[in-house]
This record gives sequence, C-alpha cells and structure tokens, in this order.
Amino acid sequence: MLESAARGLSRYGYGNLVLEQVARDAGYTRGALYHQFEDKEDLALAVLQWVNENWMREVGGPAKDEPDPVAELIALAGGHAVFCRRDVARVVMALRVEFSSQDHPVGREIERISEAGVKRVARLIDAGRRDGSIPPGPPARAVALAFWGTLEGAVIALAGQAPHDELLAARAVAGVLGLDSTPALPSRQGGLEQVATRREDATC
Repeated sequence: MLESAARGLSRYGYGNLVLEQVARDAGYTRGALYHQFEDKEDLALAVLQWVNENWMREVGGPAKDEPDPVAELIALAGGHAVFCRRDVARVVMALRVEFSSQDHPVGREIERISEAGVKRVARLIDAGRRDGSIPPGPPARAVALAFWGTLEGAVIALAGQAPHDELLAARAVAGVLGLDSTPALPSRQGGLEQVATRREDATC
C-alpha cells in the first residue's frame, strides 16, 4: 500500500492523488485503505516516514561507515542518486514543491526531514574544514543547502541515465564543497570505485 501511494504521490502529487486508485494498484479495496489510514494526509505522512526509513537504511546509514567527512558526503551523494532511480523515492522532492510555503502537516514533515539532512551535511562540512579536507568558504549551512539543491537538481536532470547519475552527482557536490578532485564512491559490491580524477578533467 505504501509503495503504491509513494508512486502515486511522486507522479501526480498530493492534490491529484486518488485514494481509490492507490488501493486498486496495491490490490486492496478502498475500505481496506481506510481501515489502515484515516485520510489522504495520514497516508501521505506514513509514506514520508516509510521513504525516509528506507533512505536511512540504504543511504544514510551506510554512509556513516565511511572513514572521513568527505568520504561520507560523497557516499551520501552517490547513494542518493542510486536511491532516486526508483520513482517512489522521489516523493519528498515532489511534495516539497507542492507544499512550498504552505503551513500543512505534510509540508512540516517534509521540512523536518529536509532540515535533518541539511544539519547532517553542515556538521560534516565543519568536520572536514577542521581536518583540512574541505577548504574554507561560505557558512557551512549555506554550503549544505547548496549541496542538497545541487544533488536534487542533478538527480532530476539525470533521470534514466544510470550509472552516470551516480558519478555526476558525486562530481556536482564535490564542486559545491570546493574539492579539487572527486574522491572514490563506495562500490555497490563492497570495495571502492574511483569515479573521477581531477575536476578540471571532467567532461560533465
């Protein structure tokens, strides 16, 4: 049910989501949907929680295993690009646009999720600046906002361009961070995979 709802929200948005269609696509009746969820708002909030939990398991959690702040930031970028290859994973981006500047429970939950991501990236930027792996620059929060904006823009523009989306997402955020080169991305098979050499040699 949640996967069907996430797909519908990503494709059609909250306002155009038809609950009967969500139930039908998931193989349930309309009554079964309302037995689990009070209304569309309740369903959308459950979808956001489900997507965020999946993102943490597949992207956010594994990235924490990286050995240093830069490696963790690059892993977040590459992992996010891979995660967003599924249309259900784009639900936060889709709903953020729809609920921009609106005081609504769904919009507030999106803001909470987004703010957690910004704070995490800002902390990693501060840590990287302290150990010298990230050069000085604008305030960490401003760079963190640019990190996510650049990453989501790249993911949208590169839809259907796997595996290049992962590589180019990493290069894009490396530029935002002020890095002279793009570090290795974690390999999906477990090792490390060099994805780029020096940024000036990139052919993006």
